[in-house]
Amino acid sequence: MSLRRTTSAVVSVLAVAAAGSVPAAAAAHGRATSFQRLATFPVYLNSSVADTAAAEISTVTADGRTVVYTDSPGKRIGFVDITNPSAPQPRGTLAMGGEPTSVAHLGHLLLAGVNTSASFADPSGKLVVVDDRTHAVVRELDLGGQPDSVAVAPSGRYLAVAIENERDEDVNDGALPQAPAGYLAVIDTKSWKVAKVDLTGLAAVAPSDPEPEYVSVNSRDEAVVSLQENNHLAIVSLRTGKVLKHFEAGTVTVDGVDTLDDDQISLTGSITAKREPDGVAWITDDLFATANEGDYEGGSRGWSIFSARTGKAVWDAGNTLEHLAVEHGQYPDKRSDAKGIEPENVAFARMGGVPYVFVNSERGNFTAVYDVSHAREPRFKQLLPTTNAPEGVVAVPSRNLLVVSSEEDDASIGIRGSVQIYGFGRPANTQPHSVRDIPFGTLSALSAVPGKRDRLVSVTDSAYSPTRILGLSTRGVIDSQLTVTKNGEPVGYDAEGLVAREAGGYWLAVEGTGAGKDPNLIVRLNAKGEVQEEIPLSADVAGAITSNGLEGVAEVGTGVWVAVQRTIKGDQAFTNRIGRYDTVTKTWSWLLYPADTAPVGWSGLSELVAVDGNTFAVIERDNQRGELASIKRIYTFDVPATWTGTPAVRKKLVKDVLPALKADHGWVQDKLEGLAVAGNGRTYAVTDNDAIDDATGETVFLDLGKLL
Repeated sequence: MSLRRTTSAVVSVLAVAAAGSVPAAAAAHGRATSFQRLATFPVYLNSSVADTAAAEISTVTADGRTVVYTDSPGKRIGFVDITNPSAPQPRGTLAMGGEPTSVAHLGHLLLAGVNTSASFADPSGKLVVVDDRTHAVVRELDLGGQPDSVAVAPSGRYLAVAIENERDEDVNDGALPQAPAGYLAVIDTKSWKVAKVDLTGLAAVAPSDPEPEYVSVNSRDEAVVSLQENNHLAIVSLRTGKVLKHFEAGTVTVDGVDTLDDDQISLTGSITAKREPDGVAWITDDLFATANEGDYEGGSRGWSIFSARTGKAVWDAGNTLEHLAVEHGQYPDKRSDAKGIEPENVAFARMGGVPYVFVNSERGNFTAVYDVSHAREPRFKQLLPTTNAPEGVVAVPSRNLLVVSSEEDDASIGIRGSVQIYGFGRPANTQPHSVRDIPFGTLSALSAVPGKRDRLVSVTDSAYSPTRILGLSTRGVIDSQLTVTKNGEPVGYDAEGLVAREAGGYWLAVEGTGAGKDPNLIVRLNAKGEVQEEIPLSADVAGAITSNGLEGVAEVGTGVWVAVQRTIKGDQAFTNRIGRYDTVTKTWSWLLYPADTAPVGWSGLSELVAVDGNTFAVIERDNQRGELASIKRIYTFDVPATWTGTPAVRKKLVKDVLPALKADHGWVQDKLEGLAVAGNGRTYAVTDNDAIDDATGETVFLDLGKLL
């Protein structure tokens, strides 16, 4: 069954009140039909910036005012006050005496599954029950094994805990079976006694070693349990402790996906794989959704809806979720030979009168939103960029909020574990998207198209090969691509600057490594993208450039102008070079540009645009992301009519772009790299998403108005 695709659209705007919730009635009556990110909260704010802090699985207290998340590295749970979801506040942490793997809530009680295992062969764990008002531990229950997921029955009578007793992947290459077997723990909340439901003998794959991964409970007190590595699903009555039904999750063939880690996004491959579902969520008392991440020997790169009555998949995403990732610039090519985007988790909620399924992509760093008003024909509504490795997703229908928790934390590259909060509303910034499955990412430059009022072009850098010039509208819709060729063959450059020429064709600024075999170049292309000429820099500058070379190019008359990203050897610190190549005399001349000093890391130039015959605009940026980002600015400078030597120019601040990058409340991107003044007179900017390699992968497209 095919998935009907739509692009995200905002019917109208509904402002989020200071208290933070959007009235359900308003959403139901069509005044807000899309989600807006309200805040990104790095969870190190509950400890210190030097702390390694993750946010894996989360829940929200019954009053809708506090997010509670598991922090496995810190062996604690953390608390975030979202009374005002646009301004979340840290509320501390609570040690768990082990590794928390999941958390849920029942009334005022928080229920954390905690792994206390001595080893894979000797698993143990407990359920820690916490009062959400006092943060006091009320009781601890021995679970007898390693817990991985905790769910509460809507009736409140039962808790279900998936006891995974996961395998050791270093033993026999992680092959199953590996004792001891996992099971489902069922807790009656009247007596707080723990019962064990045996799940052995069910699956065709390693029947003696079930590894329950995730659990969800419907209104009939029935739990659906995913046995991920076993590629199996079980329906368990929590009242009787009996397995009602069980069935294979199935194997699917998916065509039109990328299967090679080769710096190209090519949707021409095919996989045949077991679904191996991770997260599960009931949609109705009969239908449930699965996120088919894969683990042991599978992963179908999508998600499915199953009927518990028949044990059959009534709908499957096929290749469509990966295609959505490609169209939104969120596809991780480096995972193409593995499990692609890795759908990790799913959640269901009825919000504003509409039933939604939310699907997390662990490797694509996004949450996909689907309208399941017709549950056997889901309709894609919106893709929400997240921070890295989104694991937990939980809806708060009473406040029309969605909370996504992401576990990856690596301060050395500016990636932090975080909680992100979304509500109904209109996004502040525009995330570019493409049509006709045109892959994009690493938009490292931007240029107006001469004679076209509402057209721009961009270019991909060395993360992808061959180099492609992408055509887009001033609304950020990428609708064409042109492959750069040399001597009739596709060619890959580290293209960091682009300008569309009045005479037709393009100039590229190509960043080299600073070594002679990989020089910085300006490259002239014709209108077909064919290389006509490669021009090196003057020898004195070429030999002094480090790996941070050319980052912008512009053309005025017979001059081709370039910007060098960072200070070259021999120049004063925080001084950059602006170069002019005379296409008539074939000579270079250079100016000095005084760059701002970054409080953390380094700063430099990342774009160059000709405003008029002697005025240029540049982007100055630091190399910091998130809360450490400080320099994302547009300056202009004038050049002298003639000069000798290397005189310094004087710059003028035109706009601090940092507030615009913060306006959609995401993790501030470091690489603001594209700038252009379109034929309509408006200025546009775009970020380079680093191909989702040690980055969130989000591309932000900004309309800055009539600025230059």
